[in-house]
Amino acid sequence: MAVLDLKRKLAILSDAAKYDASCASSGSVKRDSVGGKGMGSTDGGMGICHAYAPDGRCISLLKILLTNFCVYDCAYCVNRVSSNITRARFSVAEVVDLTLGFYRRNYIEGLFLSSGIIQSPDYTMEQLVGVARTLREVHDFRGYIHLKVIPEAAPALVNEAGLYADRLSINIELPRDESLKSLAPEKDAAGIQKAMGAVRLGEEAGKDKAIKTAAPKFAPAGQSTQLIVGADEASDGEILKRSETLYGAYRLRRVYYSAFSPIPDATARLPLQRPPLVREHRLYQADWLMRFYGFARAEIIGEAEDLDLAIDPKLAWALRNRGDFPVDVNTADRERLLRVPGLGVKAVDRILTERHFTRLTLANVRQLSRGIDKLKPFIVTDDWSPGGLTDRDDLRARLAPPPEQMQLF
Repeated sequence: MAVLDLKRKLAILSDAAKYDASCASSGSVKRDSVGGKGMGSTDGGMGICHAYAPDGRCISLLKILLTNFCVYDCAYCVNRVSSNITRARFSVAEVVDLTLGFYRRNYIEGLFLSSGIIQSPDYTMEQLVGVARTLREVHDFRGYIHLKVIPEAAPALVNEAGLYADRLSINIELPRDESLKSLAPEKDAAGIQKAMGAVRLGEEAGKDKAIKTAAPKFAPAGQSTQLIVGADEASDGEILKRSETLYGAYRLRRVYYSAFSPIPDATARLPLQRPPLVREHRLYQADWLMRFYGFARAEIIGEAEDLDLAIDPKLAWALRNRGDFPVDVNTADRERLLRVPGLGVKAVDRILTERHFTRLTLANVRQLSRGIDKLKPFIVTDDWSPGGLTDRDDLRARLAPPPEQMQLF
C-alpha cells in the first residue's frame, strides 16, 4: 500500500468527516487563551468547518476523522468496511501537530475529531482520548475540542474523554431502532443509549465536583447527536418524537439532522435519491420551536405524519389554530407572543421591553421584526387590527413563499 503524505491524508480524512453534521460548538464556554498556545480566528482552509455560537460568533474547527478505516459495515456510511474508497489514517501525533499548526496560525479555534472503528471500540476511543489528552496536558491547548464517543467503549474511557473535551457526541443515526439493526448490524440502540446515559451521569457528577473543587468541568458544552433524515421510512413525527425523548432523558444540548445522501455501491435497502433539503430545514425549525418557543412535538406535527414543506412549522401551527389569534402585542404575555408567526425570541423580548415605555404601533413592530406582512394577520397593535384577514381562505397562499424559494434539493 502506498504511503500517503500528511496533505493527502488531510484531504481524505477531512472529506470523510463532512457527513457528520454535529460539529457546531453552540453552548460552549469560551476558553481563555491568554498565555496559551495561540489564538483562534475564522480563516478558511482544508478540513476547516464553520459553526456558530449562540451569540452569533463564527467558530472555525478543524473537522477530521482519525481514520476512515472501519471494521463496521453500516449500509448508510461511505466509510463502511465493504466500501471501495481510498483509506487513510492519522497517528495521534499527526492530529496533534495539525491542530496546533492551524491554531497557531489563527486558522481555527478548535478541533472536531471522529473516527471509523479500528481494531476495537476501546482501542479507537483510546486514540481519540490520546489526542485530546496530549493537546491539553502536553501543549496547554486552550481551544475547543469536540470528540465523538464510541458507544461500545469502556465507561472509564468515556469519562476521561469528558475531562478533556468541551463537547461529546454519540450519533444515533437512524430514528428507528429496527432500522439501525437492519442497516448497521454491529451497532446496538440500547448500547448507544447506555453510553448517552453515562455521559449524562458524568455531567451531573462533574457539576457536583466543580462546585466543591477547582476541577475542570466534564464536557461543559454537553453532548449532542445526529439523526439521518430519509435513509429509512421514519416520518417527521417519529424523528421529532425521538428528539423529544433525547432532550428529556439525556438533556442533550443539540440534535442535528442530516439529509441522507446516496453513497457508492449502496445496498438496495437504501433510497436511490436524497430527500429534499427543505425537509431537513423544516426539522431544524421544528426542533427550535420545541427548545426555545415552548411548543410540544404533538402541537407542531398535528395530525399529519410529516411536516408541511411549503411553509414553516410555526406558521402551519398558526393556520391550524386561528382561534388563538390575533394577539395584542401591547398586552399578551411572552408565551403567547412567541407563538406569533414572524416573531422570534429577540423580537419578543424587545417588544416586552419597548411596551413599558410606549403603546406599540404597527410601525414600531415593523422595526422590531423581519417581515410585517407575515405578522399582520396575527397581531393587534395600537393602530392596527386584522379584522377578517386572519380567517381568510386564501391566507395560506398569501403567506407561503414563492415556489422558486422552495427549490432546496
